[in-house]
Amino acid sequence: KIFFFYKKDLKKKENIYQVYKKKKFNLILHLAAQAGVRYSLKNPKNYLENNIDVFLNILEFSKEKKINHLIYASSSSVYGANLKQPFSEKNNVDHQISIYAVTKRTNELMAHTYSHLYDLPTTGIRFFTVYGPYGRPDMALFKFTKNIIKNKKIELFNNGNHQRDFTYIDDAVEGIFVLLLKPSRNKIPFKIFNIGNSKPKKLIDYLKHIELKLNKKAKIKKLPLQVGDVIKTHSDTSSLKKFTGYSAKTNIDKGIGKFIEWYKNYHKVN
Repeated sequence: KIFFFYKKDLKKKENIYQVYKKKKFNLILHLAAQAGVRYSLKNPKNYLENNIDVFLNILEFSKEKKINHLIYASSSSVYGANLKQPFSEKNNVDHQISIYAVTKRTNELMAHTYSHLYDLPTTGIRFFTVYGPYGRPDMALFKFTKNIIKNKKIELFNNGNHQRDFTYIDDAVEGIFVLLLKPSRNKIPFKIFNIGNSKPKKLIDYLKHIELKLNKKAKIKKLPLQVGDVIKTHSDTSSLKKFTGYSAKTNIDKGIGKFIEWYKNYHKVN
């Protein structure tokens, strides 16, 4: 048996130690977080507790147990109002425009401090709009597909003209694995990498691919650009490719097709 599942509240530090006693480990992949830009405007305290307090517990545990490598989820949202495209890890990221992005940037700064003070190897991953089967139901692909099938209107912000660097889930997972397999202890224990497709698409074009795969037109309710949303995300993944040799492979036509196929099977849609 190689997989063990324990459901724990990470806000309670002792829960992490309980799991460690049952099954010791020396690598951590920390993906648990309160995600989403828009909800962070409504309930910012929830983001501070789940994204910052929890991460401090993870860092403290990693320091005490001398974990070999801590990999954690950051976000493309940290680039915020940065106008220099494509977004590179070398860019300054001092102008976040949502509380969610602030918490993710805070995670990066916390990780850097622990890496510097305690020689703890940490790697932050700035994910760019990950989509695919079993994805978050609050994201565009899931909501668009569901509403089109049910003949309900979809909400299209900014006329669908803002652009996203859509990254298929299989590509994101593969990027994580190549980082897990790389030796972590070296002269620079702190790293950050973008994981994206590096081919931004307008949301309206993304919608057209969904309509094509469903063979059905969407009913659209047009709304202005949401507060906290950025106009465009575009990942520079050259650092990841140089370090691991890996880059994303799945275009949105193939990725959306796989999602639609999964959605129909999972929800038993004819």
